[in-house]
Amino acid sequence: MPRTPRRFLLYCLTAIVPVGGMLAATAVTASASTATATATRPSAAAQAQALALSAIEKLAVGQHATNHRTGVTSAPGHPKGLTDVQSANWSGYADTGSSFSKVSASWSEPSATCSSNTEQLAAFWVGIDGYSSSSVEQDGTIIECYRKHAYQYTWWEMYPTNDIQVVGETLAAGDAITSTVTRSGTSYTLTVTDATHTADSFTETQTCSSCANSSAEWIAEAPSGSSSVYPLADFKSWTANNASVTEGSTAGTISSFTDDEITMIDSSGKTEALAGALNGSGNSFSVTWERSS
Repeated sequence: MPRTPRRFLLYCLTAIVPVGGMLAATAVTASASTATATATRPSAAAQAQALALSAIEKLAVGQHATNHRTGVTSAPGHPKGLTDVQSANWSGYADTGSSFSKVSASWSEPSATCSSNTEQLAAFWVGIDGYSSSSVEQDGTIIECYRKHAYQYTWWEMYPTNDIQVVGETLAAGDAITSTVTRSGTSYTLTVTDATHTADSFTETQTCSSCANSSAEWIAEAPSGSSSVYPLADFKSWTANNASVTEGSTAGTISSFTDDEITMIDSSGKTEALAGALNGSGNSFSVTWERSS
């Protein structure tokens, strides 16, 4: 504010008190307005999280060609019927057959090392279809490395009907997760339970009359955007436990049916994520992160 001329102060001395009161009142009002604006303005952390969430809602987890496998090799020494399969964005296990009606697993949510400004992602899920069909009914958790910060969510998707549907935003490393997809006729119930932060839990019911129900999966994935697969976030290791599946009227574990072990590779054939062997009960395995891309 410009300095008031001295002669003006002499001539208007009697006006100083009321004007001063007005200025004080104005200052108080301005101070209150500033405090209110500061209180309502989102923090830098909240703004960053909003941007991260906006980016992740454009993803399509499970997006891939109809024939998901990029290479197949025999795997001697593994349980009968198992083959080693290479994929550009999946690592884990898939059972093949017909009329799958339930798939489930539990895990402790992994942590992530986010050392790059490049957006990196890692999704963990169970689902029906997607291995050799053009649809996937799936749910689970996801880690997003955005500006060197890890954001974690629960989600579901009926691909290709919709993109990823984020539900829980308070998911954290170490949370106890159970993920299930259950089919009854053309109705699919997708359920994720976060026993640690219950606000992340959900149950969603969707319908699909054209879904093949020809496979069941337990997958760690590098999700895809509009044009390509994102770099895989460094999740160190993900372990699927208590894996169960139902085909027709037969309930069992991963090894109860024809199952393929899937290794994620990059465009040069280098391993990005490696699935370990099934345990003796055929219901647990780990996927280890190797590289981002």
